[in-house]
Amino acid sequence: MPSIDLSRYERKKTVPASPKAASNSFQNLMSRDISFGSRELSDKKKEYLYLELSSLLRAGIDLKNSIELITSGQETEKDRQLFQAIQDRVLKGIPLSEALRQSEKFSLYEVFSLEIGEETAQLTEVLEDLARFYQNKIQQRRKVVSALTYPCIVLSTSVGAVFFMLKFVVPMFSDVFTRFGGELPWITKQILDLSKVVQNAFLPFLIVATILGGLLWYFRNSARFRKTTAEVILRIPVVGNLVKKVYLARFCNSMRLLLSAHIPLLRAIMLSRKMIGYYPIESSLGQVENDILKGRSLHESLRDFKIYPAKLIMQLKIAEEGNKLDVFFGRLSEQYLKEVEYQTTTLNSVMQPVFTLLLGLIVGIIMVAMYLPMFQMSNTFQ
Repeated sequence: MPSIDLSRYERKKTVPASPKAASNSFQNLMSRDISFGSRELSDKKKEYLYLELSSLLRAGIDLKNSIELITSGQETEKDRQLFQAIQDRVLKGIPLSEALRQSEKFSLYEVFSLEIGEETAQLTEVLEDLARFYQNKIQQRRKVVSALTYPCIVLSTSVGAVFFMLKFVVPMFSDVFTRFGGELPWITKQILDLSKVVQNAFLPFLIVATILGGLLWYFRNSARFRKTTAEVILRIPVVGNLVKKVYLARFCNSMRLLLSAHIPLLRAIMLSRKMIGYYPIESSLGQVENDILKGRSLHESLRDFKIYPAKLIMQLKIAEEGNKLDVFFGRLSEQYLKEVEYQTTTLNSVMQPVFTLLLGLIVGIIMVAMYLPMFQMSNTFQ
């Protein structure tokens, strides 16, 4: 996935501010959290903003009028208020990077990259890079979603079909068998017992499932819940490995972006930890920061955690020896992205026939179990 390479943008030589003011400004910039979810603008809206803004600036329209045009084109009142606030700050003479930072809807990396673009008079190029970055990120997410959509739909359909048969179809056959009497085949008895369980336990199951879903939603952001969920997902065959590679690719890409911008290693690790949004990597990077402060190398610190494969550790060892961490992180990111794309394509092609056969098998077993006693009664009457 193409990434934003800020190393090609060199800062202009400006008159330095007082050490105290510069220190406070940089510290305030670096101390802000990078948050994802409801607090931050969606990736699709960010892509739209950067793409439209870079196109308008490239067409020769000044920044203030460009933001005004983007603000007027917002469809929802919430987005219109957000961009109106950004526009008002820019009209007051506040730089775009600072206006976005004050909105608290953009990540620190975006703010920092735009600040570099403003200082180097290459804001349009940085905006185009940000737009390209989010375009590729959205495409990657769509590939993963498309690979999992069909299996999820088939699985939901299968569960619905089996539930309908056990709750409504099988009881009708049960009444027929009761009137005729006689010994039923073993498989028919099992299906009838399962139908009775569905009949009797449906409402309690629905209540328990609703309560459980509410509890999971309430505790979804707690550290224990995120840790447990990640551990469970990682143990799922195929899916666990796919999820692991997705977040490793995100980790490597974020490190490559930050190191290419000449951000110190410790600060890059801290920012990556806040950008990932995946508990195993987040928790490990917190310990890695402490280890590096104590003198350990990056690859030695990462070796203590199972989430990082041996291949990644070995390549980072070589990168540290050659002082080329950003290059190797870029290569690792591309490798993991290619593996994710291949696995999602393979998973999609394999799961389609598997789930179709599974649905047919379950429905077939139920139908055979229901008609088998009728065949036996027919032979008895003959």
